[in-house]
Amino acid sequence: MKSKVVFQLIFAALILLGCENEQKYDILILNGEIYDGSGDTPFKADIAIKDSTIVSIGDLSEYKATRIIDAKGHAVAPGFIDMHAHLDPILKLSDCESHLRQGVTTALGGPDGGSPWPIKAHLDTLEQIGVGMNIAYLVGHNQVRKNIMALENRAPTQEELEQMKAQVKEAMTEGAFGISTGLKYLPGAFSNVDEVIELSKVASSMDGIYTSHLREEGLGLFDAVAEAISISEKADIPVILTHHKAIGKPMWGKSAVTLAMVDSARTIGLDIKIDQYPYSASHTGISVLIPSWARAGGAEAFKERVQNVQLRDSIKRGIIFNILNDRGGNDLTRIQFAKVKWMKELEGKTLKYWCELKGLEPTLENGADLVIEAQLNGGASCIYHAMHEEDVERIMKHPQTMIASDGRLVKPGQGHPHPRWYGTFPRVLGHYVREKSIITLPVAIYKMTKLPASSLGLTDRGMINEGMKADIVVFNPNTVIDKATFEEPHQYPEGIDFVLVNGQVTIDQMNYNGTKAGTVLRKK
Repeated sequence: MKSKVVFQLIFAALILLGCENEQKYDILILNGEIYDGSGDTPFKADIAIKDSTIVSIGDLSEYKATRIIDAKGHAVAPGFIDMHAHLDPILKLSDCESHLRQGVTTALGGPDGGSPWPIKAHLDTLEQIGVGMNIAYLVGHNQVRKNIMALENRAPTQEELEQMKAQVKEAMTEGAFGISTGLKYLPGAFSNVDEVIELSKVASSMDGIYTSHLREEGLGLFDAVAEAISISEKADIPVILTHHKAIGKPMWGKSAVTLAMVDSARTIGLDIKIDQYPYSASHTGISVLIPSWARAGGAEAFKERVQNVQLRDSIKRGIIFNILNDRGGNDLTRIQFAKVKWMKELEGKTLKYWCELKGLEPTLENGADLVIEAQLNGGASCIYHAMHEEDVERIMKHPQTMIASDGRLVKPGQGHPHPRWYGTFPRVLGHYVREKSIITLPVAIYKMTKLPASSLGLTDRGMINEGMKADIVVFNPNTVIDKATFEEPHQYPEGIDFVLVNGQVTIDQMNYNGTKAGTVLRKK
Protein backbone atom coordinates (compact mmCIF):
# COMPACT_ATOMS: atom_id res chain seq x y z
CA MET A 1 0.00 0.00 0.00
CA LYS A 2 2.82 2.37 0.93
CA SER A 3 4.70 1.65 -2.29
CA LYS A 4 1.53 2.35 -4.27
CA VAL A 5 1.19 5.79 -2.65
CA VAL A 6 4.84 6.56 -3.41
CA PHE A 7 4.33 5.51 -7.04
CA GLN A 8 1.26 7.75 -7.33
CA LEU A 9 3.19 10.72 -5.90
CA ILE A 10 6.07 10.17 -8.30
CA PHE A 11 3.65 9.81 -11.21
CA ALA A 12 1.86 13.04 -10.23
CA ALA A 13 5.20 14.86 -9.95
CA LEU A 14 6.20 13.70 -13.41
CA ILE A 15 2.89 14.89 -14.79
CA LEU A 16 3.38 18.30 -13.17
CA LEU A 17 6.92 18.50 -14.50
CA GLY A 18 5.69 17.65 -17.93
CA CYS A 19 2.99 20.32 -17.68
CA GLU A 20 5.57 22.83 -16.63
CA ASN A 21 7.70 22.02 -19.67
CA GLU A 22 4.57 22.33 -21.78
CA GLN A 23 4.07 25.91 -20.58
CA LYS A 24 3.48 28.05 -23.61
CA TYR A 25 5.17 31.44 -23.89
CA ASP A 26 4.44 34.04 -26.51
CA ILE A 27 8.01 34.07 -27.81
CA LEU A 28 11.15 32.08 -27.13
CA ILE A 29 14.53 33.38 -28.32
CA LEU A 30 16.82 30.36 -28.35
CA ASN A 31 20.55 29.73 -28.78
CA GLY A 32 21.62 33.35 -28.71
CA GLU A 33 24.58 35.04 -27.06
CA ILE A 34 23.13 37.54 -24.62
CA TYR A 35 24.65 40.95 -24.11
CA ASP A 36 22.53 42.08 -21.19
CA GLY A 37 23.35 45.80 -21.45
CA SER A 38 25.65 45.96 -18.42
CA GLY A 39 28.86 45.97 -20.46
CA ASP A 40 29.83 42.61 -18.99
CA THR A 41 30.92 39.51 -20.90
CA PRO A 42 28.07 37.93 -22.91
CA PHE A 43 26.63 34.53 -22.00
CA LYS A 44 24.70 31.78 -23.76
CA ALA A 45 21.05 31.54 -22.72
CA ASP A 46 17.47 31.49 -23.97
CA ILE A 47 14.81 34.13 -23.30
CA ALA A 48 11.09 33.61 -22.72
CA ILE A 49 8.61 36.42 -23.31
CA LYS A 50 5.03 36.61 -22.13
CA ASP A 51 2.92 39.62 -23.11
CA SER A 52 5.33 42.57 -23.02
CA THR A 53 7.77 41.20 -20.46
CA ILE A 54 10.86 39.01 -20.23
CA VAL A 55 9.72 36.27 -17.85
CA SER A 56 12.54 33.75 -17.90
CA ILE A 57 16.21 33.48 -18.90
CA GLY A 58 18.17 30.21 -18.98
CA ASP A 59 18.02 26.86 -20.73
CA LEU A 60 14.50 26.93 -22.14
CA SER A 61 15.01 24.56 -25.05
CA GLU A 62 12.34 22.15 -23.80
CA TYR A 63 9.64 24.78 -23.52
CA LYS A 64 6.94 25.74 -26.01
CA ALA A 65 6.00 29.11 -27.50
CA THR A 66 3.72 30.59 -30.13
CA ARG A 67 6.82 31.93 -31.90
CA ILE A 68 10.37 30.63 -31.66
CA ILE A 69 13.30 32.70 -32.87
CA ASP A 70 16.52 30.77 -33.40
CA ALA A 71 19.31 33.22 -32.55
CA LYS A 72 22.20 30.85 -33.12
CA GLY A 73 25.28 32.81 -34.19
CA HIS A 74 23.59 36.07 -33.21
CA ALA A 75 23.92 38.63 -30.46
CA VAL A 76 20.80 39.27 -28.37
CA ALA A 77 20.74 42.69 -26.74
CA PRO A 78 18.32 45.13 -25.16
CA GLY A 79 16.64 47.37 -27.70
CA PHE A 80 18.72 50.44 -28.42
CA ILE A 81 17.74 53.78 -26.88
CA ASP A 82 18.31 56.86 -29.05
CA MET A 83 18.97 59.83 -26.76
CA HIS A 84 18.71 62.42 -29.53
CA ALA A 85 16.01 61.92 -32.17
CA HIS A 86 14.21 64.44 -34.35
CA LEU A 87 10.70 63.05 -34.31
CA ASP A 88 9.01 65.94 -36.10
CA PRO A 89 7.60 63.78 -38.95
CA ILE A 90 6.12 61.23 -36.55
CA LEU A 91 2.49 62.06 -37.28
CA LYS A 92 3.15 60.99 -40.89
CA LEU A 93 5.80 58.37 -40.13
CA SER A 94 4.37 56.86 -36.96
CA ASP A 95 5.67 53.41 -37.89
CA CYS A 96 9.23 54.69 -37.12
CA GLU A 97 10.62 52.16 -39.60
CA SER A 98 13.92 53.97 -40.23
CA HIS A 99 14.72 53.79 -36.52
CA LEU A 100 13.40 50.26 -35.93
CA ARG A 101 15.61 48.89 -38.70
CA GLN A 102 18.61 50.18 -36.74
CA GLY A 103 17.52 48.24 -33.65
CA VAL A 104 16.13 51.31 -31.89
CA THR A 105 13.16 50.54 -29.65
CA THR A 106 13.02 53.81 -27.66
CA ALA A 107 13.78 57.37 -28.78
CA LEU A 108 13.96 60.68 -26.94
CA GLY A 109 12.54 63.59 -28.91
CA GLY A 110 12.45 67.33 -28.35
CA PRO A 111 16.21 67.97 -28.70
CA ASP A 112 18.18 71.16 -29.44
CA GLY A 113 15.59 73.38 -27.77
CA GLY A 114 12.76 72.35 -30.10
CA SER A 115 9.72 70.36 -29.02
CA PRO A 116 6.01 70.00 -29.76
CA TRP A 117 3.67 72.27 -27.84
CA PRO A 118 1.64 71.60 -25.86
CA ILE A 119 3.30 68.34 -24.85
CA LYS A 120 0.18 66.63 -23.53
CA ALA A 121 -1.86 67.11 -26.69
CA HIS A 122 0.98 65.74 -28.79
CA LEU A 123 1.50 62.68 -26.58
CA ASP A 124 -2.25 62.02 -26.54
CA THR A 125 -2.34 62.11 -30.34
CA LEU A 126 0.55 59.66 -30.59
CA GLU A 127 -1.25 57.27 -28.25
CA GLN A 128 -4.30 57.44 -30.49
CA ILE A 129 -2.49 56.77 -33.78
CA GLY A 130 0.02 54.27 -32.36
CA VAL A 131 3.79 54.34 -32.75
CA GLY A 132 6.35 51.81 -33.90
CA MET A 133 8.78 52.38 -31.03
CA ASN A 134 8.62 53.79 -27.54
CA ILE A 135 8.60 57.59 -27.56
CA ALA A 136 9.67 60.09 -24.89
CA TYR A 137 10.09 63.86 -25.07
CA LEU A 138 11.98 66.78 -23.59
CA VAL A 139 10.49 70.26 -23.46
CA GLY A 140 12.41 72.67 -25.68
CA HIS A 141 13.73 75.97 -24.31
CA ASN A 142 13.57 77.54 -27.77
CA GLN A 143 9.94 76.53 -28.11
CA VAL A 144 9.01 77.95 -24.71
CA ARG A 145 10.91 81.19 -25.34
CA LYS A 146 9.27 81.56 -28.74
CA ASN A 147 5.85 81.04 -27.14
CA ILE A 148 6.44 84.01 -24.85
CA MET A 149 8.93 86.28 -26.65
CA ALA A 150 8.85 85.28 -30.35
CA LEU A 151 12.31 86.00 -31.86
CA GLU A 152 13.19 89.05 -29.79
CA ASN A 153 16.90 89.57 -29.11
CA ARG A 154 16.80 90.57 -25.45
CA ALA A 155 16.57 89.21 -21.94
CA PRO A 156 13.07 88.40 -20.66
CA THR A 157 11.29 90.59 -18.18
CA GLN A 158 10.61 89.00 -14.80
CA GLU A 159 7.02 88.41 -15.87
CA GLU A 160 8.13 86.73 -19.11
CA LEU A 161 10.60 84.58 -17.21
CA GLU A 162 7.85 83.45 -14.85
CA GLN A 163 5.65 82.59 -17.82
CA MET A 164 8.43 80.47 -19.31
CA LYS A 165 9.01 78.73 -15.99
CA ALA A 166 5.30 77.98 -15.78
CA GLN A 167 5.38 76.41 -19.25
CA VAL A 168 8.38 74.24 -18.35
CA LYS A 169 6.53 73.08 -15.24
CA GLU A 170 3.42 72.39 -17.29
CA ALA A 171 5.40 70.27 -19.77
CA MET A 172 7.14 68.35 -16.98
CA THR A 173 3.78 67.68 -15.32
CA GLU A 174 2.50 66.36 -18.64
CA GLY A 175 5.32 63.84 -18.95
CA ALA A 176 8.46 65.54 -20.31
CA PHE A 177 11.71 63.94 -19.17
CA GLY A 178 13.55 67.23 -18.87
CA ILE A 179 14.52 70.32 -20.80
CA SER A 180 16.63 70.75 -23.92
CA THR A 181 18.39 73.86 -25.19
CA GLY A 182 19.61 74.84 -28.62
CA LEU A 183 21.80 77.78 -27.70
CA LYS A 184 23.25 77.92 -31.22
CA TYR A 185 19.79 78.41 -32.68
CA LEU A 186 17.10 81.08 -32.46
CA PRO A 187 15.78 82.24 -30.13
CA GLY A 188 17.97 80.32 -27.66
CA ALA A 189 21.04 82.20 -28.91
CA PHE A 190 19.52 85.39 -27.48
CA SER A 191 19.27 83.98 -23.94
CA ASN A 192 21.81 84.44 -21.18
CA VAL A 193 22.93 81.69 -18.83
CA ASP A 194 20.87 83.00 -15.91
CA GLU A 195 17.66 82.51 -17.89
CA VAL A 196 18.64 78.94 -18.74
CA ILE A 197 19.54 78.18 -15.13
CA GLU A 198 16.19 79.42 -13.85
CA LEU A 199 14.27 77.26 -16.32
CA SER A 200 16.51 74.27 -15.64
CA LYS A 201 15.81 74.58 -11.90
CA VAL A 202 12.15 73.93 -12.68
CA ALA A 203 13.00 70.76 -14.60
CA SER A 204 15.44 69.71 -11.87
CA SER A 205 12.81 70.09 -9.14
CA MET A 206 10.74 67.52 -11.03
CA ASP A 207 13.62 65.06 -11.48
CA GLY A 208 14.30 66.07 -15.08
CA ILE A 209 17.50 66.16 -17.10
CA TYR A 210 19.10 68.89 -19.24
CA THR A 211 20.45 68.28 -22.74
CA SER A 212 22.19 71.00 -24.66
CA HIS A 213 23.15 71.81 -28.18
CA LEU A 214 26.00 73.94 -26.87
CA ARG A 215 26.19 77.64 -27.62
CA GLU A 216 29.28 76.97 -29.74
CA GLU A 217 30.91 73.79 -31.03
CA GLY A 218 33.76 75.52 -32.86
CA LEU A 219 36.03 78.29 -31.59
CA GLY A 220 33.83 78.94 -28.54
CA LEU A 221 33.60 75.27 -27.58
CA PHE A 222 35.50 75.47 -24.29
CA ASP A 223 33.37 78.34 -22.99
CA ALA A 224 30.22 76.52 -24.12
CA VAL A 225 31.17 73.33 -22.25
CA ALA A 226 32.00 75.42 -19.18
CA GLU A 227 28.57 77.07 -19.44
CA ALA A 228 26.82 73.68 -19.51
CA ILE A 229 28.81 72.52 -16.48
CA SER A 230 27.85 75.74 -14.68
CA ILE A 231 24.18 75.10 -15.44
CA SER A 232 24.50 71.60 -13.97
CA GLU A 233 26.02 72.98 -10.79
CA LYS A 234 23.71 75.95 -10.27
CA ALA A 235 20.48 74.23 -11.29
CA ASP A 236 21.46 70.92 -9.64
CA ILE A 237 20.54 68.99 -12.77
CA PRO A 238 22.10 66.13 -14.77
CA VAL A 239 23.52 67.53 -18.02
CA ILE A 240 24.11 65.79 -21.36
CA LEU A 241 26.36 67.47 -23.91
CA THR A 242 24.38 66.41 -26.92
CA HIS A 243 25.97 65.37 -30.26
CA HIS A 244 29.28 66.39 -28.73
CA LYS A 245 31.92 67.35 -31.29
CA ALA A 246 34.81 69.68 -32.07
CA ILE A 247 33.89 71.39 -35.31
CA GLY A 248 36.03 73.44 -37.69
CA LYS A 249 39.73 72.94 -38.47
CA PRO A 250 41.00 75.24 -35.69
CA MET A 251 39.34 72.96 -33.10
CA TRP A 252 40.36 69.57 -34.42
CA GLY A 253 41.91 67.57 -31.60
CA LYS A 254 40.43 69.78 -28.90
CA SER A 255 37.98 67.10 -27.73
CA ALA A 256 40.82 66.01 -25.46
CA VAL A 257 40.27 69.25 -23.54
CA THR A 258 36.46 69.04 -23.41
CA LEU A 259 36.55 65.45 -22.19
CA ALA A 260 39.00 66.45 -19.45
CA MET A 261 36.51 69.18 -18.49
CA VAL A 262 33.78 66.55 -18.21
CA ASP A 263 36.01 64.35 -16.05
CA SER A 264 36.87 67.27 -13.76
CA ALA A 265 33.21 68.18 -13.34
CA ARG A 266 32.31 64.58 -12.48
CA THR A 267 35.16 64.48 -9.95
CA ILE A 268 33.42 67.21 -7.94
CA GLY A 269 30.09 65.36 -8.08
CA LEU A 270 28.35 66.84 -11.12
CA ASP A 271 26.40 64.46 -13.36
CA ILE A 272 27.76 65.31 -16.82
CA LYS A 273 27.32 62.89 -19.72
CA ILE A 274 27.67 63.00 -23.49
CA ASP A 275 25.82 61.68 -26.51
CA GLN A 276 27.36 61.32 -29.96
CA TYR A 277 26.63 60.21 -33.52
CA PRO A 278 29.41 58.22 -35.25
CA TYR A 279 30.16 60.47 -38.20
CA SER A 280 32.63 63.26 -39.00
CA ALA A 281 29.98 65.46 -40.58
CA SER A 282 27.12 67.37 -38.96
CA HIS A 283 23.68 68.31 -40.29
CA THR A 284 21.62 71.42 -39.70
CA GLY A 285 20.09 74.42 -41.44
CA ILE A 286 22.20 76.67 -43.66
CA SER A 287 21.26 79.51 -41.30
CA VAL A 288 23.87 78.20 -38.85
CA LEU A 289 26.44 79.98 -41.04
CA ILE A 290 24.68 83.33 -40.57
CA PRO A 291 25.35 85.48 -37.48
CA SER A 292 22.42 85.10 -35.07
CA TRP A 293 21.93 88.88 -34.69
CA ALA A 294 21.19 89.07 -38.42
CA ARG A 295 18.21 86.75 -38.06
CA ALA A 296 16.60 88.39 -35.03
CA GLY A 297 12.95 89.19 -35.67
CA GLY A 298 12.47 86.57 -38.35
CA ALA A 299 12.58 86.36 -42.15
CA GLU A 300 11.33 89.88 -42.96
CA ALA A 301 13.81 91.49 -40.59
CA PHE A 302 16.63 89.49 -42.18
CA LYS A 303 15.49 90.56 -45.65
CA GLU A 304 15.60 94.21 -44.60
CA ARG A 305 19.09 93.88 -43.16
CA VAL A 306 20.63 92.33 -46.27
CA GLN A 307 19.17 95.16 -48.34
CA ASN A 308 21.24 97.58 -46.25
CA VAL A 309 24.71 97.72 -47.86
CA GLN A 310 26.62 98.12 -44.60
CA LEU A 311 24.64 95.47 -42.73
CA ARG A 312 24.92 93.06 -45.65
CA ASP A 313 28.69 93.51 -45.60
CA SER A 314 28.76 92.68 -41.88
CA ILE A 315 26.56 89.64 -42.45
CA LYS A 316 28.82 88.42 -45.26
CA ARG A 317 31.92 88.82 -43.10
CA GLY A 318 30.23 86.77 -40.39
CA ILE A 319 29.36 84.01 -42.89
CA ILE A 320 32.90 83.96 -44.28
CA PHE A 321 34.26 83.68 -40.74
CA ASN A 322 32.02 80.67 -40.10
CA ILE A 323 33.02 79.02 -43.39
CA LEU A 324 36.68 79.48 -42.45
CA ASN A 325 36.52 78.54 -38.78
CA ASP A 326 33.30 76.66 -38.07
CA ARG A 327 30.93 74.44 -40.05
CA GLY A 328 32.31 75.47 -43.42
CA GLY A 329 35.57 73.65 -42.76
CA ASN A 330 37.42 76.30 -44.82
CA ASP A 331 36.17 74.76 -48.08
CA LEU A 332 32.93 75.24 -50.06
CA THR A 333 33.04 71.54 -50.99
CA ARG A 334 32.53 70.66 -47.31
CA ILE A 335 29.04 72.23 -47.36
CA GLN A 336 26.65 69.73 -48.95
CA PHE A 337 22.96 70.48 -49.51
CA ALA A 338 20.57 67.98 -47.99
CA LYS A 339 17.03 69.33 -48.45
CA VAL A 340 16.27 72.29 -50.71
CA LYS A 341 12.56 72.75 -51.32
CA TRP A 342 13.04 75.62 -53.75
CA MET A 343 15.77 73.93 -55.88
CA LYS A 344 15.66 70.15 -55.66
CA GLU A 345 18.57 69.71 -58.07
CA LEU A 346 20.90 71.08 -55.39
CA GLU A 347 20.19 68.19 -53.02
CA GLY A 348 23.35 66.16 -52.57
CA LYS A 349 25.45 68.85 -54.24
CA THR A 350 27.91 71.28 -52.64
CA LEU A 351 28.06 75.04 -52.23
CA LYS A 352 31.01 75.00 -54.64
CA TYR A 353 28.82 73.24 -57.19
CA TRP A 354 26.13 75.92 -56.84
CA CYS A 355 28.71 78.66 -57.41
CA GLU A 356 29.86 76.97 -60.60
CA LEU A 357 26.28 76.30 -61.71
CA LYS A 358 25.66 80.06 -61.56
CA GLY A 359 28.89 80.85 -63.39
CA LEU A 360 30.56 82.23 -60.27
CA GLU A 361 34.11 81.62 -59.12
CA PRO A 362 33.91 79.40 -55.99
CA THR A 363 35.31 81.96 -53.58
CA LEU A 364 34.33 82.46 -49.95
CA GLU A 365 32.75 85.80 -50.87
CA ASN A 366 30.55 84.27 -53.57
CA GLY A 367 29.73 81.37 -51.29
CA ALA A 368 28.58 83.82 -48.61
CA ASP A 369 26.33 85.60 -51.13
CA LEU A 370 24.71 82.28 -52.03
CA VAL A 371 24.18 81.45 -48.35
CA ILE A 372 22.24 84.72 -48.08
CA GLU A 373 20.29 83.84 -51.24
CA ALA A 374 19.44 80.42 -49.84
CA GLN A 375 18.15 81.95 -46.60
CA LEU A 376 16.04 84.47 -48.51
CA ASN A 377 14.53 81.58 -50.50
CA GLY A 378 13.37 79.92 -47.28
CA GLY A 379 16.55 78.23 -46.12
CA ALA A 380 17.94 74.76 -46.68
CA SER A 381 19.36 71.92 -44.61
CA CYS A 382 22.99 71.01 -45.18
CA ILE A 383 25.61 68.42 -44.28
CA TYR A 384 28.84 69.97 -43.02
CA HIS A 385 32.00 67.88 -43.44
CA ALA A 386 33.96 69.80 -40.81
CA MET A 387 34.94 67.33 -38.07
CA HIS A 388 38.00 65.11 -37.59
CA GLU A 389 37.79 61.35 -37.24
CA GLU A 390 40.22 61.32 -34.31
CA ASP A 391 37.81 63.45 -32.28
CA VAL A 392 34.91 61.15 -33.18
CA GLU A 393 36.84 58.13 -31.91
CA ARG A 394 38.16 59.85 -28.78
CA ILE A 395 34.67 60.97 -27.75
CA MET A 396 33.22 57.53 -28.47
CA LYS A 397 35.72 55.90 -26.10
CA HIS A 398 34.78 58.13 -23.17
CA PRO A 399 32.96 56.09 -20.49
CA GLN A 400 30.12 58.63 -20.22
CA THR A 401 29.37 58.77 -23.96
CA MET A 402 26.06 57.37 -25.20
CA ILE A 403 25.25 56.65 -28.84
CA ALA A 404 22.55 58.87 -30.36
CA SER A 405 21.54 59.43 -33.96
CA ASP A 406 20.52 63.09 -34.11
CA GLY A 407 18.49 61.58 -36.93
CA ARG A 408 15.07 62.43 -38.26
CA LEU A 409 12.44 59.84 -39.09
CA VAL A 410 12.61 59.31 -42.83
CA LYS A 411 11.30 57.27 -45.74
CA PRO A 412 13.39 56.35 -48.78
CA GLY A 413 13.40 59.08 -51.41
CA GLN A 414 12.73 62.02 -49.11
CA GLY A 415 15.45 64.61 -49.79
CA HIS A 416 19.15 63.86 -49.35
CA PRO A 417 19.50 63.22 -45.62
CA HIS A 418 22.53 62.67 -43.45
CA PRO A 419 23.28 58.90 -43.43
CA ARG A 420 22.94 58.88 -39.63
CA TRP A 421 19.16 58.90 -40.16
CA TYR A 422 19.49 55.30 -41.39
CA GLY A 423 22.75 53.97 -40.04
CA THR A 424 23.89 55.28 -36.64
CA PHE A 425 23.62 52.19 -34.46
CA PRO A 426 24.66 49.57 -37.03
CA ARG A 427 27.62 51.81 -37.96
CA VAL A 428 28.93 51.70 -34.41
CA LEU A 429 28.47 47.91 -34.22
CA GLY A 430 29.95 47.19 -37.62
CA HIS A 431 32.50 49.90 -38.34
CA TYR A 432 33.73 51.07 -34.95
CA VAL A 433 33.42 47.76 -33.07
CA ARG A 434 34.12 45.02 -35.61
CA GLU A 435 36.28 46.80 -38.19
CA LYS A 436 38.20 49.36 -36.13
CA SER A 437 38.04 47.95 -32.57
CA ILE A 438 37.54 51.43 -31.14
CA ILE A 439 35.30 50.01 -28.41
CA THR A 440 34.24 46.45 -27.58
CA LEU A 441 30.83 45.03 -28.41
CA PRO A 442 29.70 44.80 -24.74
CA VAL A 443 30.72 48.43 -24.18
CA ALA A 444 29.00 49.60 -27.37
CA ILE A 445 25.76 47.90 -26.32
CA TYR A 446 26.06 49.43 -22.83
CA LYS A 447 26.34 52.86 -24.45
CA MET A 448 23.15 52.14 -26.42
CA THR A 449 21.07 50.57 -23.63
CA LYS A 450 21.75 50.65 -19.91
CA LEU A 451 23.58 53.98 -19.84
CA PRO A 452 20.82 55.93 -21.63
CA ALA A 453 18.07 54.08 -19.73
CA SER A 454 19.60 55.01 -16.39
CA SER A 455 20.10 58.60 -17.60
CA LEU A 456 16.37 58.82 -18.32
CA GLY A 457 15.36 57.03 -15.14
CA LEU A 458 13.84 54.10 -17.04
CA THR A 459 13.91 51.18 -14.63
CA ASP A 460 12.15 48.62 -16.83
CA ARG A 461 14.14 49.03 -20.05
CA GLY A 462 17.76 49.00 -21.16
CA MET A 463 18.70 45.59 -19.71
CA ILE A 464 17.92 41.95 -20.42
CA ASN A 465 16.69 40.76 -17.04
CA GLU A 466 13.61 38.90 -15.89
CA GLY A 467 10.82 41.39 -15.29
CA MET A 468 12.11 43.92 -17.80
CA LYS A 469 10.12 45.02 -20.84
CA ALA A 470 10.86 42.84 -23.85
CA ASP A 471 12.54 45.47 -26.01
CA ILE A 472 15.11 43.28 -27.75
CA VAL A 473 17.32 43.37 -30.83
CA VAL A 474 18.82 40.26 -32.43
CA PHE A 475 21.70 40.97 -34.80
CA ASN A 476 24.60 39.23 -36.46
CA PRO A 477 27.82 40.74 -35.06
CA ASN A 478 29.76 39.41 -38.05
CA THR A 479 27.65 41.13 -40.68
CA VAL A 480 25.86 44.09 -39.06
CA ILE A 481 26.76 47.30 -40.89
CA ASP A 482 25.31 50.60 -42.05
CA LYS A 483 24.78 50.99 -45.80
CA ALA A 484 23.74 54.65 -46.01
CA THR A 485 26.45 56.95 -47.37
CA PHE A 486 26.77 60.69 -47.92
CA GLU A 487 26.39 60.04 -51.65
CA GLU A 488 23.56 57.47 -51.39
CA PRO A 489 21.89 57.95 -48.00
CA HIS A 490 18.59 56.15 -48.57
CA GLN A 491 19.76 52.66 -47.64
CA TYR A 492 18.69 50.52 -44.71
CA PRO A 493 21.37 48.72 -42.69
CA GLU A 494 22.16 45.01 -42.81
CA GLY A 495 22.51 42.44 -40.05
CA ILE A 496 19.65 43.58 -37.78
CA ASP A 497 17.53 40.45 -38.09
CA PHE A 498 14.86 40.84 -35.40
CA VAL A 499 13.60 43.75 -33.33
CA LEU A 500 11.02 43.29 -30.57
CA VAL A 501 9.17 46.21 -29.02
CA ASN A 502 7.22 45.47 -25.85
CA GLY A 503 7.26 41.78 -26.67
CA GLN A 504 6.07 42.09 -30.26
CA VAL A 505 8.20 41.36 -33.31
CA THR A 506 8.43 44.45 -35.51
CA ILE A 507 11.51 43.73 -37.62
CA ASP A 508 11.21 40.11 -38.74
CA GLN A 509 14.20 38.65 -40.61
CA MET A 510 15.32 42.18 -41.55
CA ASN A 511 11.87 43.20 -42.82
CA TYR A 512 9.45 45.62 -41.16
CA ASN A 513 6.12 43.84 -40.69
CA GLY A 514 3.90 46.87 -40.01
CA THR A 515 3.47 46.29 -36.27
CA LYS A 516 3.21 49.44 -34.16
CA ALA A 517 3.99 48.13 -30.67
CA GLY A 518 5.53 51.24 -29.13
CA THR A 519 4.42 53.00 -25.98
CA VAL A 520 4.26 56.74 -25.32
CA LEU A 521 6.43 57.20 -22.24
CA ARG A 522 5.65 59.94 -19.73
CA LYS A 523 7.99 60.92 -16.93
CA LYS A 524 6.51 59.85 -13.60
